[in-house]
Amino acid sequence: MYLDNFLDSIIIEKKLSKNTYNSYKNDLNKYITFLNKNNIHNIHNIKQGNIEEFIKYLKKNGLSNKSIAHNVTCIKEYHKYLIKAGLIKINVSENISGPKLNKTLPHTLSIEEVDKLLDIPLITPFDYRNKAMLELMYASGLRVSELVNLDINDINFINQTVRTIGKGNKERIIPLGDVATYYVKLYLEEYRPSMLKGYVCDKLFLNNHGKSMTRQGFFKILKQIAKERGIKTDFSPHTLRHSFATHLLEYGADLRSIQELLGHQDISTTQIYTHITNTKIRDEYNNCHPRS
Repeated sequence: MYLDNFLDSIIIEKKLSKNTYNSYKNDLNKYITFLNKNNIHNIHNIKQGNIEEFIKYLKKNGLSNKSIAHNVTCIKEYHKYLIKAGLIKINVSENISGPKLNKTLPHTLSIEEVDKLLDIPLITPFDYRNKAMLELMYASGLRVSELVNLDINDINFINQTVRTIGKGNKERIIPLGDVATYYVKLYLEEYRPSMLKGYVCDKLFLNNHGKSMTRQGFFKILKQIAKERGIKTDFSPHTLRHSFATHLLEYGADLRSIQELLGHQDISTTQIYTHITNTKIRDEYNNCHPRS
């Protein structure tokens, strides 16, 4: 009951997306299941040592430091809620720290690799859908979840913009270039109707069954296209988003504008792209300077 009340409260207070809500729920269910297996069925009986044992249990089961850190964040938020709601008097999670995370630079594609990825053969309606998705994502820097959740009415062809609801339920309007606008409109008007297969669906991008495209479905398509196009760079679901931001920065866009386009709440999140461009500059220097 306490867990359900906590999850309800964070939806309202933090305006969490469905994916984030589910990740909180899954991590906390693991935590509570672990406590129950250790005969701790009452929130008043939870000790700091129990949380530390849970973290050891996660490590033993091969969870990455990133996943463990997320578990710790969820647990600490849960215990803060229990304090705030007056259900417990001592926050036993207060001195718990998650594992230190090494900051890794996101994988990006070169402009040449992006051109190769986007230059796909257009034969079937699904090819035109894939082309529209790729062009739109690279033109806007949308998150994968934002891309697949777009409705038809989120595209404004007159103003050449896309409207999305990002993290924290925040709306942002992003400009689109001519190329992305052209292929999205072409897909929408010429090919999408034949893909509906009798269903009614307002989502812009449809899967092979006439229903809304999923994050997993898009990533599977993306990896397959990259393989066919001979792109060797490691892929993550956000590779095109990272490439969008990096290329803007390389061509002179200011960090604040990129922050707005990406929908980052904190500028420090956007600053990771300056490290990418600095690394590339260093590589160019080492490769080209006669006395490097």
